[in-house]
Amino acid sequence: MIEQPTGSLEGDAARDRAGLADYIAIARPDHWLKHVFIIPGIVLAHLLVAKGEPIPWLVIILGFVVAALISSANYVINEWLDAQFDQHHPMKSKRPAVAKTLSAKLVYAEYALLTVVGLGLAALVSTPLFVIALVFWLSGVIYNVEPFRSKDKAYVDVATEALNNPIRLVIGWVLIAPSSLPPSSLVIAYWAGGAFLMSIKRLAEYRTIVAGHGAAVLHLYRRSFQQYDEAKLIIQSFLYAQLASFFIAVFLIKYRIEYILSFPLFAMLFTIYLALGLRLGSTAQTPEKLFKEGKLLGIVAALVVALVLLTIYDIPALEFLSNPHIMGVDW
Repeated sequence: MIEQPTGSLEGDAARDRAGLADYIAIARPDHWLKHVFIIPGIVLAHLLVAKGEPIPWLVIILGFVVAALISSANYVINEWLDAQFDQHHPMKSKRPAVAKTLSAKLVYAEYALLTVVGLGLAALVSTPLFVIALVFWLSGVIYNVEPFRSKDKAYVDVATEALNNPIRLVIGWVLIAPSSLPPSSLVIAYWAGGAFLMSIKRLAEYRTIVAGHGAAVLHLYRRSFQQYDEAKLIIQSFLYAQLASFFIAVFLIKYRIEYILSFPLFAMLFTIYLALGLRLGSTAQTPEKLFKEGKLLGIVAALVVALVLLTIYDIPALEFLSNPHIMGVDW
């Protein structure tokens, strides 16, 4: 049985016993919005592999349900094992695992139920979906559970948490094209993009908590922050933005040259998100609330529109960009 970290939560005796709403809350259904990253996998698999074939709507719906169940299982164990540390966080200290008294048996039962139903449903849909759902669940174990608990190791924490991004991409892809996998350039771009988002999340947490409560509180909240500082987090974010941009460009040029015209919008998206992360109290700390950021949503909408138009219309004049060409000079 997975145990909570040793030690007692502050105010144990004064905490109320958790109710049904609290056990639902630790599964974080409000975080299911993150599964929007499944959609590009669905769309690209349809365009690149299964174009012209009927769209399996029921399979797609079941795929989203599987992703929701497995992610919720990971959130349950995350919140249970993090309670001792979250009590030091100004916002996470309000989570049910900290503010209420949870039953260990009910938490483990909830975790097991979400895992078994999620993996069972994935197996009913297809073997590829079951395999990637199992990888999704294992990523939660590696990130949260000792002796792995990668979230406590600086740099490794970002690299492993970012795996959730390509996992979601592959989930979407195998729902449409179960006998293939997405291009490696796209998978790496998805991972590096996710690592950029996670780096910015940590940067926003670092700046906000240090400014309001001091570095000592931050170190009690998460061990990895003992090795981070603001400069390291910005440099790490820059590295992942560079990697993501490179592999996005590789994918755009290789699979549809017209998409390269959308690249400035990708650059703007990274820039706006970095600016958001540098803001004290930034919503980058809570990605599930990013829908409140109008400027960010505006650039995402513009990017979607651009990709749709560039999918519909061919621009033969751009072919020269993918062909080697040396400019001759008559000296």
